[in-house]
Amino acid sequence: MTDNTPDTVAPSRRALIGWGGAGLALGAVAAGGTVAMTRAGADVDPAGAETGAAVAFHGTHQAGIATPVQDRLHFAAFDVTTDDRAELTRMLKDWTEAARKMTAGHAVGEGGYGGLAEAPPDDTGEALGLKPSRLTLTIGFGPSLFEKFDLADRRPEALVDLPQFAGDNLDKNRSGGDLCVQACADDPQVAVHAIRNLARIGMGTVVIRWSQLGFGKTSSTTPDAQTPRNLMGFKDGTRNIAGTETDRLKKFVWADSADGPEWMNGGSYLVARRIRMHIETWDRTSLQEQEDVFGRDKGEGAPVGKAKERDEPFLKAMKPDAHVRLAHPAANHGATILRRGYSFTDGTDGLGRLDAGLFFLAYQRDVRKGFIQIQRNLATDALNEYIQHVGSAVFAIPPGVRDKDDWWGSTLFSKEA
Repeated sequence: MTDNTPDTVAPSRRALIGWGGAGLALGAVAAGGTVAMTRAGADVDPAGAETGAAVAFHGTHQAGIATPVQDRLHFAAFDVTTDDRAELTRMLKDWTEAARKMTAGHAVGEGGYGGLAEAPPDDTGEALGLKPSRLTLTIGFGPSLFEKFDLADRRPEALVDLPQFAGDNLDKNRSGGDLCVQACADDPQVAVHAIRNLARIGMGTVVIRWSQLGFGKTSSTTPDAQTPRNLMGFKDGTRNIAGTETDRLKKFVWADSADGPEWMNGGSYLVARRIRMHIETWDRTSLQEQEDVFGRDKGEGAPVGKAKERDEPFLKAMKPDAHVRLAHPAANHGATILRRGYSFTDGTDGLGRLDAGLFFLAYQRDVRKGFIQIQRNLATDALNEYIQHVGSAVFAIPPGVRDKDDWWGSTLFSKEA
């Protein structure tokens, strides 16, 4: 959520909803035809945020990280069901080829949705006629994958198992995964189509462990655009890393050979957290308390005592447990992450309460120096009364696919890797 909290809140408010023990902070903020193409990786053209355009698939870094944030998300974590490494790498090559086509706005198969009448179509068909919608597909490898395929010597030190944080109430059915694919697009049908077809191609090799739909981006990598708001009504991501800030991306997001294994050079590390908001409690909280919780005013988004959203915050003017104050790099030894969060609403919980909140996605150069550092500091965050982390996963995000002969995971799985 936005970068930073009031006095301690009355415990009776928890009792209203019946949720004991709140979760940790929503998110740390760091203070076809011819189609338009935007460049993948760190070299982002903000003008490429045009709805309907295609984002280049090839690049030094995977698209979908520093890329201007799209409006919709379909995120899926997969479990690998084979122990045959050759079978897995064949699937990754097939996935890569499908991703090339879908991100360019084309159907998966050579013959579009067609093929033999006696066989299933080459493409499921629901995206036929739709624009590329800036679709990006970003793959990651979870810690469990390195165990399954005897790759312990290639597991990066930065790919740590996340510790249990105070207030966590994690659902194992919404956590973990051997692989992940993040599909972002401006059209939800395009994003869902992409995950659906990858799951279809991978049938017999992988199975979806859990997935999450998201809408209404809650942070932006294009700070010249209006800062989006989360479901609590506050601007989110004021101090997020911009996709054009190559120096900050290099310092805080992209891994290099000095950090660990060579195969991760140009990659990053992703922490995904499903964070449920206690919406009904929040909606009965006074405006003053809401603003104290964040350390910003709700309308403009200005930090306490300031006039404009992007004014440098004076942290000591905020309550000691204000979210902005605790999440700011100055309070975390300079720790900074790039966030691509999305709101979600998944019906109700059976007790008349919305199952809604933030699907938090944080990219960083080292999980130990990024998310873990910040999240531990948020243990006393006033926002914790209104949220709870209910799902969690961490993944190594390999570098980008270089050209038409390269494929997802080649740096990890190739014999010379």
